[in-house]
Amino acid sequence: MSKRNPFDPNFEQLPEALPIFPLSGVLLLPGGKLPLNVFEPRYLALIFDSLAGHRMIGMVQPTQPGGYAGDGMPAADGKPKVHKVGCAGRIVSFNETEDGRLLLALSGVCRFEIGRELDLAQGGYRRVTSIFAPYRGDLDPSDQAVELDRERLMAALAAFFRSRNLSTDWEAVKKAADGNLVTSLSMVLPFGPAEKQALLEAADTAARAKLLVAFLEMGAFGQPPESTPQRAN
Repeated sequence: MSKRNPFDPNFEQLPEALPIFPLSGVLLLPGGKLPLNVFEPRYLALIFDSLAGHRMIGMVQPTQPGGYAGDGMPAADGKPKVHKVGCAGRIVSFNETEDGRLLLALSGVCRFEIGRELDLAQGGYRRVTSIFAPYRGDLDPSDQAVELDRERLMAALAAFFRSRNLSTDWEAVKKAADGNLVTSLSMVLPFGPAEKQALLEAADTAARAKLLVAFLEMGAFGQPPESTPQRAN
């Protein structure tokens, strides 16, 4: 696992309230990097407000897959229900486009549980109270050691790629450290929203590695990952 980013906040600096960006099928993990293409006005407002403050965003998934932030099955108040566990990411870079979009890079910092939903921000985006205490270990790379059956992972990954007619830079995969490899594959592989949420909520990197191998093997040799039962909150 790579060393902790010195620009990331320590536990005491994590915000008590977070703006959330609900996005189905997208996973951010601590230590991972996530590109975002933002164009909707309320989320542009979210980004600019975040840049003026702690630069952090809570990435969460709607409980009903089907798009992002407003798609899917709405709750009684018109807001789509979201999972209780998400991951806070810090904006590490952004670029403006001539057609009014923002291209962002988020660095995963720490997972959190949603305490309660706050009133909408003036810009129209959602905010929640964030409970980071259960995931304090996310901030310490030394707590994220992983016992990885690398041979089994590589075999499952190769079979998964063959079954989906996908390709990758195998030399880069082979050179990646175990923890970084588990994080990167969990985030970028085409698993369904339920599997993405299960990988997010895994107890630690070692548990996530075992789950990742299981999903790869199911996707390559058995039932497709999208049909795996969703874990309950």
